[in-house]
Amino acid sequence: MLLNLTILGGDGIGPEVTEQAVAVLQTIADLFGHQLQLQHKPIGGAALTAANDPLPPDTVEACLSSGAVLLGAVGNPAFDQNPSHLRPEAGLLRLRRELGAYANLRPAVFFPALEDCSPLRGEVVRSTDIMIVRELLGGAYFGQPRSIAGAAGARVAINTMRYGEDEIERIARVAFDLAMKRKKKVLSVDKANVLECSRLWREVVTRMGKEYPEVKLGHQYVDSAAMLLVQRPTDFDVVLTENMFGDILSDQAGGVVGSLGLLASASIGGKVGLYEPVHGSAPDIAGKGIANPLGAILSAAMLLRHSFALEREAVAIESAISAVLARGARTADLAGKAHKAISTAEMGRRVVQAVKERL
Repeated sequence: MLLNLTILGGDGIGPEVTEQAVAVLQTIADLFGHQLQLQHKPIGGAALTAANDPLPPDTVEACLSSGAVLLGAVGNPAFDQNPSHLRPEAGLLRLRRELGAYANLRPAVFFPALEDCSPLRGEVVRSTDIMIVRELLGGAYFGQPRSIAGAAGARVAINTMRYGEDEIERIARVAFDLAMKRKKKVLSVDKANVLECSRLWREVVTRMGKEYPEVKLGHQYVDSAAMLLVQRPTDFDVVLTENMFGDILSDQAGGVVGSLGLLASASIGGKVGLYEPVHGSAPDIAGKGIANPLGAILSAAMLLRHSFALEREAVAIESAISAVLARGARTADLAGKAHKAISTAEMGRRVVQAVKERL
């Protein structure tokens, strides 16, 4: 199969972790007889520096013409004082909209070898396997109007949370379809006691649930869900929620399983899938060679699974990562006092070697 990919290294540690993900993809392509075709394009702060645009037209064109997009990270504090449309994050939001990627899948899976990395007791976190399904193109991140206006000292900021029934229906269907392939449980997270958006959300999700009688549907307020995610993470299977709540809860889930550096994501539902680690650009450690590339490598596995239906290849990557961690390989975020930290490149090399050994 031809794997035609656009690679967006982005900002901070993005290029470092993406390089390792591409190395693993190349290994998979070689071992399974696929052809890897890559084009590299700028986004975020890197694109602002090069073209004064966080998402240049050439980048959009390349992404839309590819089979999938692998993104490193977006964000650079050097542009924090820019107007909103000229900040790195604006490029990412525009890219999601251009691709029509409304469904963000964020798995949080506990690796047995990392029991000492979780802040929770082993008996609490053991066997955690959560799929957070986050609506990605609505809510306060995209709602209009939005503004900061007024005289200095008396300014007023406005953001609008907005959802239509069709937007809720389509993301709910993704969650229910995934649940049918897992434990047949969906927990819909909202704030229906105070937000009209959440009341509509709960009503529509409840109606959609009747189309899936085999799936057990529950509802939880987001504050209560955050508490339960720490108290009883193994109770969760598929978590369905809106844009901002999903952003927050998925980072919390990263802490539960040991590190944000382990979390991958897939943004799907539109023309082309977008795959990226959850961790962000981490400018404080950029260029030091200490970032954890596993989130990016696991995102590459999701890319193979969701954009190319290559399940064996995806499992090969995930199994290799589990094996490498079981042997004691740790980047700085995972090392603690019990292990010696290895570099970003060394972790990538060990995953490549483990893929080869297991095939």
